[in-house]
Amino acid sequence: MAAITKTADKLAATQDAEGVRQYLTFVLGYGVYALNILNIKEIIDYGNVTEVPMMPAFVRGVINLRGSVVPVVDLAVRFGKGNTQIAKRTSIVIVETVADGEDDSQHDIGIIVDAVNEVVDIIQQNIEPPPSFGASIRPDFISGMAKLNGHFVMLLDVNRVLAVDEMANLSKTAAGYSGNEES
Repeated sequence: MAAITKTADKLAATQDAEGVRQYLTFVLGYGVYALNILNIKEIIDYGNVTEVPMMPAFVRGVINLRGSVVPVVDLAVRFGKGNTQIAKRTSIVIVETVADGEDDSQHDIGIIVDAVNEVVDIIQQNIEPPPSFGASIRPDFISGMAKLNGHFVMLLDVNRVLAVDEMANLSKTAAGYSGNEES
């Protein structure tokens, strides 16, 4: 694990020094999105997702990843676009998120995507701020817009899209729990 952390730290320093960052691009519905590769642990084929009752609709279930229970989120549902249709290229991208205000509290979460495309280099100067209106998803989910091969790619803020605290609150709401019940 220490070797992986050192490699990630070295990559982050290189990305910042050169003004170029690497992003994993993927397809979701009819859009192309990207996540900074520093947040990505691995990519696996879709399969063996166990449903968990009383979860919000965007939580498809959990998977067993080398003995660890990892929740799996359907990004299409999270973005209000309906369920992802499972096909041959459907993948689960395992990302690492940090809980708000807790620098050392990392969580692994799987996200379902229609297809993984490629890792691309994006120069920081080619990233525009997120649109304040007209986006097909919540503006706070977008960290920027990058032009790539004549098309815009939405760069996602993984810690906002997969905010552990917000998702926990949504699951309590879905279960009808207000936190104020008396025994």
